[in-house]
Amino acid sequence: MRPLIKLALLLLISAGFCTGAVAQDAKAGEKKAALCIGCHGIPGYQASFPEIHKVPMIAGQNAPYIVSALTAYKKGERLHPTMKGIAATLSDQDMADLAAFYESQAQGESKAAAGPAAAPSPQVAELLKKANCSSCHGENYSKPIAPGYPKIAGQHADYLYVALKSYQTDGNPQVGRKNPIMAGMARQYTHAELKQLASYISSLQGDLHTVPQSRFR
Repeated sequence: MRPLIKLALLLLISAGFCTGAVAQDAKAGEKKAALCIGCHGIPGYQASFPEIHKVPMIAGQNAPYIVSALTAYKKGERLHPTMKGIAATLSDQDMADLAAFYESQAQGESKAAAGPAAAPSPQVAELLKKANCSSCHGENYSKPIAPGYPKIAGQHADYLYVALKSYQTDGNPQVGRKNPIMAGMARQYTHAELKQLASYISSLQGDLHTVPQSRFR
């Protein structure tokens, strides 16, 4: 097993990425999602600050990953003014409930299980091999090796690009992510190469989607 992958697994274990740590209640999470649906409940909704991109699709995402992402925003390990402000208001129980709610919005039969992923171009294949992306994000980039990792297949390309680029960013008080594993992976690439990776991964069939909201609660 590659050293970086070993380290990643150790970090997951030490961080306690397990759903049993805090009891989850998807029904309670639905009632707590009022601050989320104004962005994540609108198909194609685009954020304009601090960078312009479509907000990520989180319905059908792994609950432990959602918890870890929210925790990182709250601790300042992920820098984003809006998400930090929202995460700061959430307790561990709130995060667990919200994560369970969004995971429960899976689309029935997994789209990612429909068949093998479309083959990348030789150039993109080399880029994917360089960081061995499937070793963590799994088959079709939608079956992570542990639930603390995100499904990324089918995610918006512009969001994936901004997210990957943020792992390369230092010294910006509004943009950046401090995960050492992803930073090591992302820093191997130019911005043009990150865009190629994001474009390919977004083109794949995946489980992520947006559940439209008929009204704001």
